[in-house]
Amino acid sequence: MKHIISLFCLFLVLSCNEKKDNVRYLSESSGNINSISVVADNILWEGQVGEAVREVLAAPAKGLPQDEPMFSLRQIPTPVFSGFAARSRTVLKIEKTDESGIFIKEDVYAKPQTIVVVKGKTDQDIINQLKENTPKIIDAFTKREVEEKLRRINKSLLKDEAMENAMGFTIDIPSAYRIASASDDFYWVRKSLSNNKTMDLMFYSYPLDSISKTDSTVEDIINMRDTMIAKGIPGEDGMQMITEKAYAPSIYEAIIDNKPAYEIRGVWKIADEKIPMAGPFVNYAIEDKVNNRYLVAEGYVYAPSLDKREYVFELESIIKSIKIK
Repeated sequence: MKHIISLFCLFLVLSCNEKKDNVRYLSESSGNINSISVVADNILWEGQVGEAVREVLAAPAKGLPQDEPMFSLRQIPTPVFSGFAARSRTVLKIEKTDESGIFIKEDVYAKPQTIVVVKGKTDQDIINQLKENTPKIIDAFTKREVEEKLRRINKSLLKDEAMENAMGFTIDIPSAYRIASASDDFYWVRKSLSNNKTMDLMFYSYPLDSISKTDSTVEDIINMRDTMIAKGIPGEDGMQMITEKAYAPSIYEAIIDNKPAYEIRGVWKIADEKIPMAGPFVNYAIEDKVNNRYLVAEGYVYAPSLDKREYVFELESIIKSIKIK
């Protein structure tokens, strides 16, 4: 009997060891937010294929007053894509093969990691694959970067339970922010940068019937925006914030907390033309049918002379963590 028990225990140990041997231990991925490693042979990168990659991924980011690339790109020649280089969190691989198409892979060489592989038989085939699948490629990289940004944000969060309870949602805001103004239906949250520069968030709501789903949707949202800001952040001596009409706001469809939302990107300014203050904003009007309202979350930046892509992306990522109660 003792021999049988001993053999059974030995079998269990060997089985466990075999399972451990089959487990892949991946290194932690690395890289700056919104920085993509492009793995491609030099001859492809320096030719029309490289130009197409730059047109797709380094196109101007949406809604910024000055042109800034959507992603920063770093080319890595295919033969040296190994070791530390392969630990990049976001990777675009260009392969000239007998196969055509794009393939999205997760956690191949590191974790977390998103690799988009674009294959084609010719240079033009690769270019066609890039352009035909641009939304899919950008979406894959953007989701990975939002997840990474939120992972970093969650290391230290603002204690905002009072706001969450009053507004009926939860959100992940870094502890570097502070609640500057609070009321039952309007919250203003700020993060100070150097030299009076700031990153700001606003939260408010209005009835579902305030926005018509017609050609006037953008105008309805902007009118509500200006009205709510005038009530929530009353300016003095012409310091009222308004939407810059000369920079036509853009509207997109979005999903926040599995709910449809309008995404508006534009530029704000101070009403008094003598006060040269302005910057980009991103506004999400989330359709909350259960509570018969649009929950609005907006982020805006005041950072003259500085690049603003990463500031706006941080605000966007925070907003995308919203969960409506």
